[in-house]
Amino acid sequence: MPRSVARTLLAGALTLALALLLTACGSGGDDKGGSTADSSTAVRGDNGAGGSRGGVLRVITEEDLDSPLDSGHTYSASTFNLLSGTVRPLFRYTPDNPERSVPDLAAAPADVSADGRTVTVRIRRGVRYSPPVNREVVARDVKYAIERGFNPSVASGYAGVYYGDVIGADRADGGPIAGITTPDDQTIVFRLNRPTGGILAEALVLPLSAPVPPEVARRYDARPVGGYSTYAAHQAATGPYMFDARADGTVQGVGIVPGRRYVLRRNPNWDPATDDRPAYLDGLEWSVGNDPNVAGRQVLDGNGMNLGDTPTAAIIKRAVQQSPDQIFFSPGGGNRYAAINTQVAPFDDADLRKAVIAATDRDQMRLVRGGRLLGDVATHFLYPGVPGFEEAGGLEGTGADFLAAPSGDPEVARKYMVAAGYPDGRYTGDETITIVGDSGDPSDKDAELVDAAVRSLGFRTRLLLVDSNTMYGRYCQSPSARVNICPNIGMSRDFADAQTVLDAAFNGTSISRQDGSNPNISQLDDPAINAAMKRAELVVDPQERAQAWGRIDQMITETGAAIPWLWDNQPVVSSKDVRCANQLWNQGHCDPAFSSLR
Repeated sequence: MPRSVARTLLAGALTLALALLLTACGSGGDDKGGSTADSSTAVRGDNGAGGSRGGVLRVITEEDLDSPLDSGHTYSASTFNLLSGTVRPLFRYTPDNPERSVPDLAAAPADVSADGRTVTVRIRRGVRYSPPVNREVVARDVKYAIERGFNPSVASGYAGVYYGDVIGADRADGGPIAGITTPDDQTIVFRLNRPTGGILAEALVLPLSAPVPPEVARRYDARPVGGYSTYAAHQAATGPYMFDARADGTVQGVGIVPGRRYVLRRNPNWDPATDDRPAYLDGLEWSVGNDPNVAGRQVLDGNGMNLGDTPTAAIIKRAVQQSPDQIFFSPGGGNRYAAINTQVAPFDDADLRKAVIAATDRDQMRLVRGGRLLGDVATHFLYPGVPGFEEAGGLEGTGADFLAAPSGDPEVARKYMVAAGYPDGRYTGDETITIVGDSGDPSDKDAELVDAAVRSLGFRTRLLLVDSNTMYGRYCQSPSARVNICPNIGMSRDFADAQTVLDAAFNGTSISRQDGSNPNISQLDDPAINAAMKRAELVVDPQERAQAWGRIDQMITETGAAIPWLWDNQPVVSSKDVRCANQLWNQGHCDPAFSSLR
């Protein structure tokens, strides 16, 4: 296998990695980080060029997918990864460049009018749906795809954020949106109420802009099961791969078996003349329900496998010590934070939220994942590499005293307890705090550490550890569940802009009362922050935009609506014969359309 940049760790980096992993339990709590900027972890991407054709890549995970495989609904890294091989949004990122998008279904870059109120995109000819649909994609399929994102049975988590300024979108419920027109089969036009066309054009990299055949999806969108469309069970592919399916196009129970497996095979209608992705693999098999340590050893010792979950600390240590060519650390994986519900007592009191943050040992939360190579202890929400990160305070943070000590500060916690009306520094109220975390290792350990911090202040707690799909769908993204704290939340940018990290996660207008689809898990609804975001959405100059969103990051941090605890360097572990094209734009997954086997 070629020694590409993304697959090679220098000898000095290995020495540092080993030292950090072996001494993790003794790491000082005052460490401000630095690993993100260190060349030992800042691994760049592999563009996949020159790979070998053939073979099936097996992705092994403990956790099931945490979002349905519907291009109109999905809003998670793992589902983005699988769908990147099966659907073609208007634009996409190459695996090694998360900064500049390239046309995918689009035939050329988007044309944004000088006033920022009109966006025009031409789509390429010759792209066909997988069997049994078979026909060529046309512009009205993209129009329908975006409109269905506003349908409550599809419930896109970001449609309103990036397409909300399209004329008529404010009244959309899945039906036609007046501001989206298709003058011919190859042209789609967006007309907006505000000059936010630049951001809309960037958002066309997201799966919501991938075409959906109305003749297939409409009946499933109109007759939801359990409140949601079942189009995902019958979806048509446009990419080089498709989910394995029966002759009638049904993928549920064949290529999609939730909780067990997801199987991709080649799409016979994919024409490489319309797509510059190499698509070396014959297919991909995603296996769910594996013990994380056993799976990690199988990947390291076996062939043709990639570990789809975050590796445990033990697997990271073994890989660095014994198989350094089989692990790399992808920078810019996103942030990790514990969302605190600001709308449910007792944490509708900001001082109580800040007390919990001050009591939390965020350094230990990093250590149980494997140590400093996993990233810097976070002090705010914009992470390294995102515009606005430095403007918000960079590695040093915003100056908030409740976040100053990575290992926690009991005296600062006591100060905020007193400010909240508890002079002894201990909670004496009646509420029992519900904390819902991810049961997978190492996420369960992080949830337990947050639970310990809350209990140290006198709160009674009820800790539930469930699979990630249940954690999000039934609890954390469901306002009616009234969960107090969700420790295992993360956010990565949707594209190269700070708004994508902060807007959906903390804008009061993003709060959805529909259970299972609320992206603002803290339910933060601060009028000053909402207004600042509305103004910042219109800023065009890159430096001014970074400053505006950096200031918003500071404002959010000051509310104590969440505990930022890690700026992620995502570890990626593969078998020795796997050439993983690092999906830098998507938290370090192996891109199915660029990765290959030796």
